[in-house]
Amino acid sequence: MGTSNMIVALGANQPTLEKSLKVTLGQAIQSIGENEAVIRATSRFYQTPCFPAGAGPDYLNAAVLIQADWTATQALAILHRIEQDFGRARVQRWGQRTLDLDLIAYDDVVAPDLETYQHWRDLHIETQKMRAPDQLILPHPRLQDRAFVLVPMADVAPDWVHPVSGLSVKQMLAQLPQDEKDLVVAL
Repeated sequence: MGTSNMIVALGANQPTLEKSLKVTLGQAIQSIGENEAVIRATSRFYQTPCFPAGAGPDYLNAAVLIQADWTATQALAILHRIEQDFGRARVQRWGQRTLDLDLIAYDDVVAPDLETYQHWRDLHIETQKMRAPDQLILPHPRLQDRAFVLVPMADVAPDWVHPVSGLSVKQMLAQLPQDEKDLVVAL
């Protein structure tokens, strides 16, 4: 198995063990590195409104570009274990979180296949609130719609090209409404 490049989005909106959200994200990045991953780039930290609106306190978001000898499935398992180490309980979809680690991209892989990816990408927002995939979908099916993901990604991988749309992070970000981008505030 060779080394793969991965983009991981980080978020938190619920302090844990009396740690600030900044400390939590910083320690989570350190934990990723301690799992034999090389941190190639780390974004600034951004304050963002909770998604969906009204679901809880504002988030702190970031992104990292890493390299590791992990399969995508191993990456997801490692990220989930780190979330658990920080007190993450998966009780409510899009609920408050002590730590959220999302594998956004794994090289230029589309998984499990194009049809499944497109199904989840095109799912209506109301259905998304109630259903979660039971398998890893790559790249993240809604990354192109979320300023809180794309703004930090632009810090670490602005030229990464989406394997389905053919658009770079910079191009996807340029397509979002300015008022959505303005809500993602660098700290």
